[in-house]
Amino acid sequence: MKITRRAFTAVVAGAIATPLTQGRLAHAADKVVRIGYQKYGTLVLLKGKGTLEKKLESIDYKVEWTEFPGGPQLLEALNAGSVDFGSTGETPPIFAQAANAPLVYIAHEPPAPRGEAILVPKDSPIKSVAELKGKKVAFNKGSNVHYLLVKALEEAGLTYEDVEPSFLAPADGRAAFEKGAVDAWVIWDPFQAAAEVAVEARELRNGEGIVPNHQFYLGTRALVDGHADVIDVLIDAISEIDEWTKSDTAAAAAKLSPTVGIPEPVLVKALERQSYGVKSLDDTVVAQQQSIADTFFKLKLIPKEVTIADVVRKGKA
Repeated sequence: MKITRRAFTAVVAGAIATPLTQGRLAHAADKVVRIGYQKYGTLVLLKGKGTLEKKLESIDYKVEWTEFPGGPQLLEALNAGSVDFGSTGETPPIFAQAANAPLVYIAHEPPAPRGEAILVPKDSPIKSVAELKGKKVAFNKGSNVHYLLVKALEEAGLTYEDVEPSFLAPADGRAAFEKGAVDAWVIWDPFQAAAEVAVEARELRNGEGIVPNHQFYLGTRALVDGHADVIDVLIDAISEIDEWTKSDTAAAAAKLSPTVGIPEPVLVKALERQSYGVKSLDDTVVAQQQSIADTFFKLKLIPKEVTIADVVRKGKA
């Protein structure tokens, strides 16, 4: 009997579901929160410092960490039931919501528009976004930089159809960029900082003035509806890491560089462009996300309209 891809995904999701994703708890040994993280943002720092594990012990929970190359891949895992909580930029949750993923916005960090940019090689003749017309541009489809590209092109009097998209995850994008297989690369920190440090990539346009570039913390509906105690611990731990990193970025980079696998100069550069201060979503942030969602629907990049407010956790972060 032939099994469809959708049916296969459903079988896999059911097989890997834990009591947490099913919205109920069994024995304390089964109380595990599975966190998806990327090589950017507060969660990779939280993992590196190791403080969350101790905090979760107080409520008899354990944590399992899984690294993803980008937000879209992380939210695919959340949709499949293999991740309970994670952090992404602005765009991945919109694509995921349009695909009916059971996600909920829990909290966010303040805007960090300098933490993503359109890069070109240091010796590229391209001096402005307008000169990208007809050029090949690499980026991770459905990621926060997807929206940055759309808005930067709009600002320059171009449309999304004026460039040739090359959908590549960060590692593949970096390789294509260095080989000269693409004319520009739209990327976020720390990959952005790494390219600037290692190959002297030149910034063509960052997000300042055109996109906020929020970092969002998202969870499954089962986590949000059934395990408020876990969320409280997570947000408390994130807040502590925020304060620690903000207070002494250089010291944080020096301590965490070996554990997160990012060279210290790159980590310092990225952390200085990051924002800190986890909080719940207010009406302004929800409206900003809605504007992004409406833009992608108009461009026919998502299959249906979505209402951001429908999947926002109410109350405190």
